[in-house]
Amino acid sequence: MTPYEPRPIRHLELWRVDDWRIKLYGIAYARPRPRTELVSAARSIAAQHLRSLPSDICHYHLGFVGVHDGQTSNFVFLDFWADENELHHHVYVSPTEHPDRFIYVTPTGLSACVWDLRLQAFERDAWVTHVLQRSASPDFDGYLEATLNADV
Repeated sequence: MTPYEPRPIRHLELWRVDDWRIKLYGIAYARPRPRTELVSAARSIAAQHLRSLPSDICHYHLGFVGVHDGQTSNFVFLDFWADENELHHHVYVSPTEHPDRFIYVTPTGLSACVWDLRLQAFERDAWVTHVLQRSASPDFDGYLEATLNADV
């Protein structure tokens, strides 16, 4: 077992995919941010997934993507908000040396590692603060402006 070491979680940008607004985050092992080629591949797989969603899902066109340049594999998770308080979570994994060879692993049950969970917890709190606690007038822009930049 490898001893726990903090990793940087950085908001990279507010990313637009068609009518979606997505917070793009980077998480990295032993580097300040994920490799550029991994971020590019993650954008491609996330955009493809968003464009293939069924039209009957009641969502807000809002969410976040985590690009995790890990120690033994690359992870990309796409999360978006639907039905007021539900987080849809989709996970892709690729080999460290092949950041463009993603496999969809959500059906396997793999969800998140401890660093990814920290980002999900932050995003949960931002959704509660800016949307659910303001249900009469949700502040979607405030949600998008709330970002995590920390070593955790």
